[in-house]
Amino acid sequence: MSATKTVPPVRCARGGASGPAQADTDKAARAAVAALRAQRMTLGVEEEFLLVDRVTRAPAGRAPQVIASATPALGPRVEPEFYTAQIEIHTDPVDDLVDLRRQLTWLRRELARAAAAHDCLLVATGTPPIPPEHPLTVTAGRRYQAMATQYAHVLGARDQVVSGCHVHVGVKSRAEALGIANRLGPWLPVLQAIAANSPYDRGRDSAHASWRAVEHARWPTVGPAPVLDEAAYERLAEGLVRDGLLLDRRMIYWYARPSEHVPTLEIRVADTNADLDTVILIAALVRGLAATVRTDMADHRPAPFPQPARLRAAHRLAAIDGLAGEGLDPCSAVRRPAWALVDRLRERIAPALDRHGDLDRVDALLESLRHTGGGAACQRHAFGQHHRLTDIVDDLARTTTGTADRCRPNRRWPRSPTTESPASPSGSPTTT
Repeated sequence: MSATKTVPPVRCARGGASGPAQADTDKAARAAVAALRAQRMTLGVEEEFLLVDRVTRAPAGRAPQVIASATPALGPRVEPEFYTAQIEIHTDPVDDLVDLRRQLTWLRRELARAAAAHDCLLVATGTPPIPPEHPLTVTAGRRYQAMATQYAHVLGARDQVVSGCHVHVGVKSRAEALGIANRLGPWLPVLQAIAANSPYDRGRDSAHASWRAVEHARWPTVGPAPVLDEAAYERLAEGLVRDGLLLDRRMIYWYARPSEHVPTLEIRVADTNADLDTVILIAALVRGLAATVRTDMADHRPAPFPQPARLRAAHRLAAIDGLAGEGLDPCSAVRRPAWALVDRLRERIAPALDRHGDLDRVDALLESLRHTGGGAACQRHAFGQHHRLTDIVDDLARTTTGTADRCRPNRRWPRSPTTESPASPSGSPTTT
C-alpha cells in the first residue's frame, strides 16, 4: 500500500488561542465565522433492525418479503442489509428534531406492520438476545455475496448479526467532513456509551453494555478514524481497495467518515436503540458536536488529537460499562464517571445546541436517560423480572414501536458536581 500523508497531530492541550491575529482584525473573516455559527446543519438517520420470529423470537431471514410489503409505503427508505434477518430504514434530510422524530416514528410503524404480516417482530438491538436456529443467510446480490466470500473468516459460523444506528450531518464538502471528523474523536466514546444497547448476545449476558462494538470490530477498518486531509483520504481509500483489504470504499467503517454517496459526515458508533428518545438524543448530540467543532475550525482553534491507544481504550471501556460505570478521558487518560463525561459533552456543545433550538429538548432527554440508564440497563431490567430471554425480545419489540411502558430501573444517575471544570475550548473532554 502506498504511503499516506496525515495531518500533523498536536498534543491534547487547552487551546486558549483563537488563531492568527488576522482572525481578530479582519472584518470579513469575523463575518464569515458569524454566518457559519448561524447556519443550521441538516440531519439524517439510518437504523438497522433485527427481524425475529414471532414465536421463537430467534432471528428470522424474511427481509425480502418484509421489504416487498413495506416498499409501497416507504419506497427507497427501506433497504436490505447484509443478512436477510436484518432490515434498514433511513430518513430524508431534516433540519429539526421534531421532523426527525416524526419520520422515524412513521418508518418504524410501517416496517413493524410489514414485519407482522410475515410473522416477525421488528427489534432494535445491537445483537440478538436469542441465537438463530440456523446459520444466517447472506442477502442476494453481487456485493454482499462477494463480501461473504472475501471475509468468510470474519463471518465464522454465520450465527452473529450486529445492528447499528448511523447519524449523518450535512456538510459542504468532503474536506469539511474530514476536518470535522478529525476533531470529533475524543467525544465519540461518550456517544458510544449513551447508545450502548447490546448486553445480551445469542443466549448469554456478554458482561458488556455494547457487545456489538466488540463483534463489529472484527471487520477491517472498524474503529477510530485516522486524522487525514482530503488528499491523504483519497490516497488511503484508493490504496485500501487496490491492495485488497477492502472490497470497495463503502467498506470504510471508521467511527466517523465522509459518506461516499451523499454530502454528509457519518457517525457510526451507536448501537441501534429501541427507545426512540435515545436515537433523537444521539442525533442532536452529533449535530451539536459537529457544529461546535466546525466553528472551532473557522476560529482556527487547535484540535485535540489524543494518542490512538488511549482513544481505543476509551472505546473499549464505553463498550464494557456504557453509562453504568466509568469512562476514559482519552486526552488525560483519567477515568471518570461516564455521566461526568456526558455532562461535559453537554456543556461543551450547549451553544451549538441552543443555536439549533435543541438545548431544552436535549436536557429533557438527558434527564429521562438518567432514569432509564440507557438501552443496556433496560435490557437487563427486562431480563431480571423473570429471567427469560424472550422477555427481553418482547420488551425491545414493544419499545421499538412505542407501545412499551417506560423502562424505570430502580436508580437515577445524578448530575456531575457543578464544581467540576468545564471542557476545554479546544474540543477535548479534559486537558492536561
